[in-house]
Order: sequence, then C-alpha cells, then structure tokens
Amino acid sequence: MRQGHVVVLGSVNVDLVLRCAALPVAGQTVKGGDFQRLTGGKGANQAVAAARMGAAVRFVGAVGADESGRDARDQLRAEGIDIRHLKELRDVATGAAMILVDEPSGQNCIALYEGANAHVDTALVDCAADDIASAALLVCQLETPVAATLQAARIARAAGVPVLLNPAPAMPLDAALLASVDILVPNESEAMVLTGQSVAGASDPDHALDTLLGKGARSVLITLGADGVLYGDRETRLRREAHVAQAIDTSGAGDAFIGAFAAALVSRAPLERAIDLAQRAASISVTRRGAMASLAHACEIA
Repeated sequence: MRQGHVVVLGSVNVDLVLRCAALPVAGQTVKGGDFQRLTGGKGANQAVAAARMGAAVRFVGAVGADESGRDARDQLRAEGIDIRHLKELRDVATGAAMILVDEPSGQNCIALYEGANAHVDTALVDCAADDIASAALLVCQLETPVAATLQAARIARAAGVPVLLNPAPAMPLDAALLASVDILVPNESEAMVLTGQSVAGASDPDHALDTLLGKGARSVLITLGADGVLYGDRETRLRREAHVAQAIDTSGAGDAFIGAFAAALVSRAPLERAIDLAQRAASISVTRRGAMASLAHACEIA
C-alpha cells in the first residue's frame, strides 16, 4: 500500500445520546439519565479516528445548512480533516442518530434519520475524484447511498487505490460493489446478515468469512467484540484475541477500530500490527462515554 492520505466517504449525524438504567423493550418507557447532543455518524467518526491516529484525512459527505451541520463542520475541521467535499444542503436537515445506552453494560441501540446523508450522490463523488484517485486508501460505510459508494470504489479501483468497506448498517451487498472491495470489515452480526445467517441464532464466523470470500471479497476482517477478530483472504487465516477492557459504552468501538486500522495501513504497518493497533484503539473507546468523544489519539496507543 502506498503512503498518502485517506479518503473517507460517509455519513455525518448529530448524535442524541440518552443513558438509561436498562434499554426499553417494545411498548415500554424507561427513565433516562444523562443526555448529550454530539457530532457523529459512522463516516465522521471513522474519519476522526483515523486523523487522531496520525492519518491525513479528506472527507466526502453532506450536512444540512443548520446548527448541527455547522457544528459538524467545525468539529471535523478542528480535528485537522480536509472538508472541501463536505457539501452543505439548504433544503434538508443534517442526519441524526437516536442512541440509547444501557448504563450498566455499555450496550446500545440506535435509530437513524438519514437527512443530508441520503443526498450524497455520484455527482458529489465525481467532484472528489482527484482526491480519491490520489489516495492511499478509500474508506466507506453504508449510511450513505450505495450508488455513491460504488462510484467512489470504481474510481479508486481504476487508480489502484485499495478500498475498505465497513458494511454497516448491514444489507445485501451489490455484487459489483463487493467485487470492488479490497478489505471488507463487518462486525459479527453484520457478517451474519451478509451471509444469510440468523442473527438470533448461533454465529459461525469462519463460515461467514468463507462465504464472503466465495462471493468475491478479496479479504475479510470480522470484528467479534470481546472474542477478538478473525481475518482471512485467499492465502491467510488468522485470529487475534481482544484487549481486555471494562466497557461502559460501546457506541464508538467499531468506528475506533476502522479508523485506527486505516491509519495503520496507510503508514505501511504490517497487517497483524495494524489489527493490533485497531484493537487497542477500540478497547480504549469502550472505556469512555460517547462515540467521537471516546476515540483515542496515537499517543495513547503503546
């Protein structure tokens, strides 16, 4: 992998976070505790995670011309992220995430409003084509339209730029998109959805990995929470144990992993080293509250 900047194509949200003594079930009302309004979105979180780990990051996305959008632009700019391709839309609100956090366990549930994220289109991607083609790595998720993600992946592939896709939220993947991805990084439940396994049943990460490779993924890295990670490609299979941590909020763990992993890759760290750094970043994030606020800086990773 060549050295250079990371392009993150993805979502920007305002996170509305409410901490509860327990997550509600259908029809139940529970009393909340601490409430926060924060900048988030998987794309923005992963961009910040990579930037804090030392990567030069350029962001492609959209926000509304509202207070949340202005806050997000200020936050990303303050993190040193290039936002020339963060489009401001005047006829739609910035995306939003309603996040309930179980205070005792740190587990969460999230509902999303797409807002401006739904307007990230191929025209915006084409405007960023030069930045994508000159990047060391393109990072995408699925909180923005698949057509834009596919277009960005095509531009990257044509220029020899590796593509990392975090398939979240999980959905059936277009065969053309999967064929354009160099590193697919789902979590355990996302891998099950992608391979037709029941999320309610017992998972089989090895089977999921083999299935995804068989569908055309060049390499797959499945994050397994407290059980570590599983990586595989056509020649290699490896597992890594998780770093032990006392979780109080898992909201940003996946994004911390992706951003740190991307930063390590573009610094030309070996694969196993990149995975280890990403796991350390994720283990730090779960010990802190919030998503973006929990993301580690390079100086914290020994």
